Amino acid sequence: MDLPIPLDYAPMEAESQAEIPSGEGWQYEPKWDGFRCLAFREGDEVELRSKAGKPLARYFPDVVETLRSLRASRFVLDGEIVVPVGDSLSFEELQLRLHPAASRVQKLAAAHPAVFVVFDQLLGARGGPLTDKPLSERRGKLEAFAKQFFEGQDRIRLSRATTDEARARDWLCGGVKGLDGVMAKRLDAPYMSGDRSAMVKVKNLRTADCVVGGFRYAQKKPIVGSLLLGLYTDDGRLHHVGFCSAIPEEERAELTPRLEKLRQAPGFTGSAPGGPSRWSTERSTQWEPLANKLVVEVQYDHFSGGRFRHGTRFLRWRPDKDPRQCKLEQVVKDSRSTSALM
Repeated sequence: MDLPIPLDYAPMEAESQAEIPSGEGWQYEPKWDGFRCLAFREGDEVELRSKAGKPLARYFPDVVETLRSLRASRFVLDGEIVVPVGDSLSFEELQLRLHPAASRVQKLAAAHPAVFVVFDQLLGARGGPLTDKPLSERRGKLEAFAKQFFEGQDRIRLSRATTDEARARDWLCGGVKGLDGVMAKRLDAPYMSGDRSAMVKVKNLRTADCVVGGFRYAQKKPIVGSLLLGLYTDDGRLHHVGFCSAIPEEERAELTPRLEKLRQAPGFTGSAPGGPSRWSTERSTQWEPLANKLVVEVQYDHFSGGRFRHGTRFLRWRPDKDPRQCKLEQVVKDSRSTSALM
């Protein structure tokens, strides 16, 4: 490729904040639950690069084909690859695409084609790079580009955008189902490659009450390292759904003997914690089952595939809550809907 923007160009990044920034000069966009991607095209050549600069084209041949089918033969776009499954977006299907066998990738792409959601343009069909232009100008050019070239395409979409803070807060608070949070970008800022100073991300955090079905010791001390969390299904089985290691330090020593007194198999009556990883110590790989008596409230950002995708944050103990009330349905209802793409 002989484009003025190289394939190793670092995408603009964001600083995490707890609140949506207020005041004039901000553009707000949905935060999508997918793989960030820069898409390059020159003639018949199409390249996809991850946020870390890794090639993605071999894993998303359907996205490559979609981009190659556009009437524009030259561009660089910034966006997110998502995979709709039914009425939700599936991060699990995205992860399955990272498979070494091309035949497997093609089968997955045929079953659940990916969608490329575009939110910025670094190079247009004609002219030089747009990276030195303010976002307000880049967005206008992107909207014109999408109107001209995306029409009739269902696997490439223009991401929503607004300067209305109230609307952005509505997105974050669940007014539009299916969003992973909100991005806020300075309208007067150029595209700042690899920089976090002009873009903010605010995640859509939720809470859940979970049964503590077990625990693991810390790697270097004989104190609790993480709580193993469980939720009940309608058939009465307690499934392991994740962990919480963000326990206040001052509580760990006092909490350990309390948990040790509750040790009782099996801990989980449905799916149980997985085996050790190659980086774990002998102590940290072992887990201690507990009688299902303790309930903890945790904060999380993603729940998909029957698990909290990331570690959760400890909020408080819930001695007032019956463990049997900790149902899987409280988190399943937060599935990400494809309605947000429309």
